[in-house]
Amino acid sequence: MSVSGGIDRRGGPGQSVAARLLANLTAWGTGLFGTARARPVPLAPLPISRLALGVAATIAAVAFAMLVLDSWAVAHHGSIPVVIIAVFEELSDFGRSNWFLLPSGIALVVIATTASPALGRMAFGVLTSLAARLGFVFIAVALPSLVVTIGKRLIGRARPLRGDHSDFYFMPFAWRSEFASMPSGHSTTAFAAAVALGALFPRARAALWIYAALIALSRVILIAHYASDVVAGAVVGACGALLVRRWFAARRIAFGVTPDGTIRAMPGPSLRRIKRVAGRLLGQ
Repeated sequence: MSVSGGIDRRGGPGQSVAARLLANLTAWGTGLFGTARARPVPLAPLPISRLALGVAATIAAVAFAMLVLDSWAVAHHGSIPVVIIAVFEELSDFGRSNWFLLPSGIALVVIATTASPALGRMAFGVLTSLAARLGFVFIAVALPSLVVTIGKRLIGRARPLRGDHSDFYFMPFAWRSEFASMPSGHSTTAFAAAVALGALFPRARAALWIYAALIALSRVILIAHYASDVVAGAVVGACGALLVRRWFAARRIAFGVTPDGTIRAMPGPSLRRIKRVAGRLLGQ
C-alpha cells in the first residue's frame, strides 16, 4: 500500500469485475494485517503507567455513575417532558452502527471493483486513498461495536426497570436483549465514529463530540441504558478507535507519525480530484 493508503500493481485492464474485487481486497488485507513496513519514526509502546491510570479512571467513572447517577436518572425519568423524549427517540436511532458501516462498506466494495492501474496514476491514487480512509472508519466503528455486542451479553446486566427492581441486577451469559445493558452499543458506536471521523477531519471534532454526547444522553433519557452503561460504552468506543488508528499509522495507511511520535492523518485527495475521478467513472 502507498503512503497515502493506496494499493499498487493491482487489477489489469483485462480483469473481470470479480477478479479485480478479489485482487484489491486481498491486497488491502495484506497491507493492513501483514508485517508493518519500516517507518521513519517507530511508534513508542504505550506506557504501562498511562494505561493503568486510564483503566483506574474508567473504573472510577463507571463506579461513580453506578452509585450516584443510575438510580437518580431512572427516578427522574417521569419528569422529562414527552416532547423531549420524542425528540431523543428520533435522535437515538443515529447511534446505530449501520449508519457508518453500510455506507463505508458499500463504498469500499465499489472502489474494490473499480480501482485499477489502467485508470491512470491519478485516478488510481485517488481511489485507493479513499479506500484506505473508508477502511479505517469501517474497522474503527465495527471492531469496538463487535466487542461490545459480545461483551454486553456475557456481562448480562439487566436494562433499567427490567431487573427485579434493582439497578445492580446481572445475569451473566444470559444472551438476551433485556440483559445486555452494559456497555451501551449506541454509545460505543457514537464515540468510535466521533474519534475515527475526527481523526480524519479535525475541524469537525467539536460537532462530532456533540453528536456522540447526545446519542449517549438519549440512551439514558429513554431508559434504554443506565448512565454507567453509556460511560463504559463511550470509553470502549473511543479507545477502540484510537487503537485502530494506531494500527493504521504503524503501517502508514492513511496516517503517519511525526518525528515527535504524534499520529496525524495524511493529506487525502482534494474534492476537485474526487469529482474528476467520479465523473470519469460515470462516463461524464
